[in-house]
Amino acid sequence: MTRSLATLLEGDAGDVVAYADDIATTRGELRALVSEFSLALRDAKLRECAIGVLGANTSATIAAWFAVWDSGGAFVPLNPRVPAAERDRATEATGVVALLDAAAGEVRRLAPAEPRLLQGDEAIIQFTSGTTGRPKAVPLRHDTILGLLDGVIGTLRGTQPGARARMPNLVPVSLSLWAGIYQVLFAFTLGVPVVLMEQFSAPEFARLVREYGIRSSVLPPAAMVMLSADPNVTSLEPLRYVRSVSAPLSPTHARAFHDRFGVGILNGYGQTELGGEVVGWSAADWKQFGAAKLGAVGRPHAGIEVRVRDDELQVRSSSAPRVDPVSQLDSTSALADRITEDGWLRTGDLARIDDDGFVWIEGRVSSMINRGGLKVFPDEVEEHLREHPGVHDAAVAGVVDDRLGEVPWAFLVVEPGAEVDADALREWSRARMAPYKVPAGFTFLDELPRNEIGKLLRQDLPTGRE
Repeated sequence: MTRSLATLLEGDAGDVVAYADDIATTRGELRALVSEFSLALRDAKLRECAIGVLGANTSATIAAWFAVWDSGGAFVPLNPRVPAAERDRATEATGVVALLDAAAGEVRRLAPAEPRLLQGDEAIIQFTSGTTGRPKAVPLRHDTILGLLDGVIGTLRGTQPGARARMPNLVPVSLSLWAGIYQVLFAFTLGVPVVLMEQFSAPEFARLVREYGIRSSVLPPAAMVMLSADPNVTSLEPLRYVRSVSAPLSPTHARAFHDRFGVGILNGYGQTELGGEVVGWSAADWKQFGAAKLGAVGRPHAGIEVRVRDDELQVRSSSAPRVDPVSQLDSTSALADRITEDGWLRTGDLARIDDDGFVWIEGRVSSMINRGGLKVFPDEVEEHLREHPGVHDAAVAGVVDDRLGEVPWAFLVVEPGAEVDADALREWSRARMAPYKVPAGFTFLDELPRNEIGKLLRQDLPTGRE
């Protein structure tokens, strides 16, 4: 029988399920709001269709999700902070038939060119990050999400399956992003409340950690960098662990964060296509290996298998097919060409797996540079460049070369007040890398192109030798 995310709202009506601006919302209050939204959808005769949900980080936005599921539909998360034209493109691409504005409590019908016909138990239609091309709309199913949540929670609980922490789950990312949605669903699965940040700031994060006694949380890498660089944030007590989400975490930035705050970093790996995190660290992993494996994304969660073929990470579920995201992609899916004959999903990420079963991500297949037959992984070169005292951030991409086909080219953001000479940097690089990995040239930029959660938009780097 298909499970539904709507069941996550079951429980005692008096329990607090969310805090926003330090104002508590109980499960009963959230259910009442869900009922109001559900009635509005029924009055508009909207059932079993794709609904766009526009909302900030509030309890009302969460209620809108449950109302859509109550109507048998799937929702498309829309960010109120992006331009209306961008939201319109998202609704057109997903065949959304109506917009539910969580803040205003209003339902507005749309007239899509091709209304989306839901397939099976679709719950959320989420876009990929678009870091290597145009974002793709990916349907995530109720069973897939619940199955992966079970796997992650099973990993984190380890040998104590009956344990259930009452600590709230701090959500420092937008609820229009999969990382934010996932954290709410994760908390509701555990039966703990969420603390919603309207917008991330380092001092506010530190305050909420202190006020709510947060011992573990999630943070995108960009937020870790902000915290490490903020002179006003000197402690993150009682925080013990941070799980990195949404974008690759540079080992350099991980070390800086750990050295400053003494917080263990539980890295993780997932893709929108997979419904969330499939590989990650547990607290037990950190206690055993600690900083010795800083940079690895962790080990597979319960029910997940991983392998590397031709340097590319492949993933599949080892549990029941109904929670296997790979089995749910049909021949018409934009991702169908990434499924192998034996049922593995090719992730598009370059990786290796060490003897202890830890997965190390070494870049994207599409970004790997072939320098005259020699493989150059941009992430590796970038990490070396970030270790230079004058370099604040770095990106490496391949540029066309008449003799070698392509060569690595570095795009750098220097530290404020630093003077970095390209020739000296090239010599510095030669002392630390194989000659074929040393960038053929350097371009200095004010900032690197990144999306809202800090992922590098490599395709938006300047082209050519500039």
